[in-house]
Amino acid sequence: MPAERYWEIDLARGIAVVTMILFHSAFDLNFFGVLPLDVSSGFLRMLAYLTASTFIFLVGVSFTISYTRTARLLAGRDLTLKYVRRGLSIFGYGLVITAVTWLFLPSVYVVFGILHFIGVAIVLAPLFVRFDTEKLIVASIACIIAGYVTNAVSGPWPLLWLGIHPESFASLDYVPLLPWFGLVLAGMACGYLFYPDGKRGFALPVAEPAFARPLEFLGRHSLFIYFLHQPLILLLIAVLAPGAVTGLW
Repeated sequence: MPAERYWEIDLARGIAVVTMILFHSAFDLNFFGVLPLDVSSGFLRMLAYLTASTFIFLVGVSFTISYTRTARLLAGRDLTLKYVRRGLSIFGYGLVITAVTWLFLPSVYVVFGILHFIGVAIVLAPLFVRFDTEKLIVASIACIIAGYVTNAVSGPWPLLWLGIHPESFASLDYVPLLPWFGLVLAGMACGYLFYPDGKRGFALPVAEPAFARPLEFLGRHSLFIYFLHQPLILLLIAVLAPGAVTGLW
C-alpha cells in the first residue's frame, strides 16, 4: 500500500515547478538572444532563488516524513542504505544533466547543480536525524553563514561541491552544499515540528481543494517534469524563433 502523501507539500512543490518553468523559459529566451531579459538580477533572479529554495526546503520536510515512516520497517544498515541508494540515484540523474550540458554547452555545463546537491543532501541527512528542532535550526544557520564565507573564497575545482570554486568558474546551474544544506536542515526542523511521527500535526482538509489538483499533480511528478521541460522549451523556441537554437543540434 503506497504511503500517504500530503497534498499541501505536493502543492508547494507544484508551485515551484511552475516558477521553475517560467524562469527557465525566460533564461532560454535571453540565452539564445530571442528576448533581452535580465535573468541575473531583479525579479527573475529572485524567482530563481525562491524556486530553488522551495525545492530544497521541501527535501528536508519530505525526508523527515519518509525517514520516520521507514524507521518503523527498517533499522541499522538497511535503513541507512535506503537513503544512500536514493541519494546516489538522484546524484546519477544529475550526472546525466552534466553529460548533456557538457555535450551541447561545454563552456557553461552543469557541474554541481540542484540534482547533484539533492543527491548528496539525502545521503547526509540521516546523520542529523538525532538532532532536535533547536539543534537543526542552529546547524541550519551555521551552514548558511559558512556558505557566505566559502562563496567569497576562490579555490580549486575539487572543492566545487562545498562552495569554493575558481574565479573563472561558470555553470548554468550551481547549488553547492554550503549554504544550501542549511535549507535542508531548516526543512527537517519544520518537518519534525509540523509532521511529528510522519503525520500531519495540524488541521487541513484530507482531500486537496479542486484548485490545487493541477499543481499537486505537477508536484508529485516534479523529477519527470524537470527532465522534460527544458527540451520542450527549446522545441517551442525553435518553432517560434527559427534559427535561435540551431547551434544545439
